[in-house]
Formats: sequence, C-alpha cells, structure tokens
Amino acid sequence: MAPVGPHPAVADLRRAVREALADVPEQALVLTACSGGADSLALAAALAFVAPRMRLRAGLLTVDHQLQPGSAARAATVKDLATELGLAPAEVLTVTVGKEGGPEAAAREARYAALDEAAERLGAEAVLLGHTRDDQAETVLLGLARGSGPRSLSGMAARAGLYRRPLLGLPRQTTVAACEALGLTPWDDPHNEEVRFTRVRVRRTVLPVLEKELGPGVAEALARTAAMAREDADALDEWAESAFQNCALSDIGESVKLAVAEVEKLPVAVRRRVLRRAAIAAGCPSGALSATHVLAVDRLITHWRGQKAVDLPGGLSAVRRYGTLIFAISPIA
Repeated sequence: MAPVGPHPAVADLRRAVREALADVPEQALVLTACSGGADSLALAAALAFVAPRMRLRAGLLTVDHQLQPGSAARAATVKDLATELGLAPAEVLTVTVGKEGGPEAAAREARYAALDEAAERLGAEAVLLGHTRDDQAETVLLGLARGSGPRSLSGMAARAGLYRRPLLGLPRQTTVAACEALGLTPWDDPHNEEVRFTRVRVRRTVLPVLEKELGPGVAEALARTAAMAREDADALDEWAESAFQNCALSDIGESVKLAVAEVEKLPVAVRRRVLRRAAIAAGCPSGALSATHVLAVDRLITHWRGQKAVDLPGGLSAVRRYGTLIFAISPIA
C-alpha cells in the first residue's frame, strides 16, 4: 500500500511556508509569532516541520498583552507547545498596551515593538505572521471604508522588512482544518467576538452579508484586488521617488524646495506622492500627514491664487514663492 501523505490542509500550509522561506540561507534563525489561535498555531506547526528539512533554525515568540485575565498562563502554554513542536528559542514577550489610537492600534503598536526587539536581539533572519486570505479581505474592506487610496487597498504585504506572511493566499478554514488534522487545540480569543472592534464587525457582519448577497468568493476576490492594487501602488511610488529627485531643488538642511514648473507636469497620482514625500523629507510625521493635508498643498500647484502657507503636522508649513514650493518649519521666512 502506498504511504498516506499529510492532510491536504497541512500540506498546503507546509508548501506555503517552504515558498516563503526559499531565499533564507541555511542555518539562519526564523521566528514565528504565535497567539495560540488557529492561524498562528497552524503556522507554528508548519514551520516546525519545514525548518529542519530546509536546514534552518526555528523559534517562536508569543506576546502577552496583559489585557485579559489569565493571559500570562495562556502565553506560557503557547511557549510550552513550542517546546513540544521543537521550536527553540521560545519566548513570552510581555507588553504594556497604551491608549493612543484606540485599543486595536495600541495593541498592534506594542506587539510589533516587542517583536522587533526580540528579532533583533536573537538575530532572526525573518519573522513569520499568520495572517490569512480572510484577514487580507478584512483589511481591504477597512481601507475602502476609510477612503485611504490604493496603498491602503493593497492590504498587507507578503513581505515587509523582517516580516513574512506565508498564509495570505490561504483561507482561514485551511488553518482550522490543519489544527484538527494535527490534533492541535487553538485558543479562541474572546476579543474576536467583541463587536466594539471594527475588524470584528467586518469579520462577523460585513463579509457574511457580502457573501450572502454577492455569492461565495468575495474574500478571495478582495485579496486578489489587494495584490493588484499593491503592484500599482509600488509602481507609482517608484515613479514618484524618481520624480521627487528630479523636482527637488534642495532636500538638505531645514527645508525642502521643489520646482513648481516640474511638479505641475506630473500626473496627479504621482504629483501628490511627490508632495507627500517632500513633506516627510522636511520633517513632517508620516502618520499624521493626511490626504487632506496633501490636497491642500496640491492646490498651491494646481489652483494658485497667491494664497497663504498651508500648515502641516510637526510644526511645518508649505508655501509657494517665485515658482518654488517650500516645505519648512513655520513660520517660513
């Protein structure tokens, strides 16, 4: 009798992890972030299987956000499971979640700060995250609701620095099926049922309604849209970076100056990216620079009537003078 292979869901996960790590050099350390939920638990098991066969070292990080009773005990359980799977090093990263930006954003900021520190300290080549195709679909819908443009609609990147998301092409049901096949018991985070969180409402209400009214495959279609939007956004960003260098009269010192005659030749999508790039180069905090700010600066190019300077976050201003657009700390002399 021919040997029986792994469950199809398990095989899909292992294949995805192998592909994500294809360029990682032998003996490098790869870490996986694991909350104990089905997605990250299945990912940890797949990494534990794949890593030794690729001659890689593999470890696990779990973050205790200290937001729920018993969180420390759950984190310890995940760490113990890592040992059973053969993942080492295995660490619990305990963080304190602030309040800025709301609970979801604050928890995410604390989590990534802890993962960044641990990855650097341990010398990791990559950190794997368990986001699935369903997570990507939710992210696209949230970006659409915010009206944030193509970069937001592009969702989460398969790779971003040290971070890699091997499961973006797989549905959440695959990770659930893999855990069942492997005898792993995921932890269901109560926060995943809290409708006060926007993402939970999208997951529990918005996506099911879309599936019901538009037919199955909505999540897959949204994830596919994200991939195409990312390709377009990346190409526009590269174009804008080159255009910025061509338009810049100065980006050294306390101000950034752009030649208006060169900027106004650019297509609108590239021009506004150049303006955003110039503001950030002058010292404007990128997270505080909104589309509204960029549109106001754009009017200094497209609807010039001798108007006053545009105030920007970080104490900066943008002003047009004698064919030059100047970004500098306010007031501009």
